[in-house]
Parts: sequence; structure tokens; C-alpha cells
Amino acid sequence: MAVIVVGVDGSPGARSALEWAAAEARLRGSRLRAVNAWHLPAAAYGSGGFVPPVGATWEDDLEGSAKAALAKILDDAAGLLDGIEVERHVGEGSAAVVLTESADDADLLVIGSRGLGGFKELLLGSVGHQCAQRSPCPVVIVRGRNQQV
Repeated sequence: MAVIVVGVDGSPGARSALEWAAAEARLRGSRLRAVNAWHLPAAAYGSGGFVPPVGATWEDDLEGSAKAALAKILDDAAGLLDGIEVERHVGEGSAAVVLTESADDADLLVIGSRGLGGFKELLLGSVGHQCAQRSPCPVVIVRGRNQQV
């Protein structure tokens, strides 16, 4: 069965990507792989002599939060995903790396043009740019409905 990977991070752009990917999965009879990424913040490695406690529980908390966020996003979109086989994947690392690695066996990678990153003035986010360059499969970048140029 074909696989469509879609990046979901809770942003409006990711919601648009999920809607597009679900419609495409329905048309193709494909399985949908919803992907969310988490990573240890740079501050965790210390700066200026301060080293916060980093251990298995903190990493577990970050991973658990990412899994809970993905579950909520997919639960909120349950009607949209009706009748589609959905695989959930949460990976550790930068969003672009987790997405492109998750797409190794995929037919298509779908992402929103803007995620939760801080540079809202960019038309295409850094994750979208990296995925477009590094993906092992074709990439669809979906603009949000209300996204201004």
C-alpha cells in the first residue's frame, strides 16, 4: 500500500497540509503517516556555565509531549481522517530530518509552508526549504488558506 507522509506540528499550515494529505490519501487509497518531531533545546547543552539537568526523564517528557500533541491533532481531525489508515510517528531531531527520514519508503511528503517557527515573514519556512531539497520522494508544500504574501 502506498504511503503519504504528512508533517503535523499544530500550526495552521500543518492543518492545511493534513487536510490536503488526507484528501490525496483517500484518492490514492494510501496509508497516511502523520509525523511530529521533537528535539532537546540548545539550552540543554549549557551556555555561560549553566548546565540544566538533562536526563532520561526530561527527554521522556519531551517525547511524551510530542506524542500527546500528535494524538490531539489527529483526534481533532478524526472526521477528516475517517476511513484512512493513519500511522503515527514521533521522532527525535530537527523537523526536516525527521520528516525526510520518515519519507524513505513514501510516495509523497506533504508539509505546510509555514510551521511554528519564528520567522513569519518568510513565505517558505526553513523546514519546507530543507525538505524540498532533501526529500527522497516528491514533496507537496501546502499554503494555508489565510496565508498572506
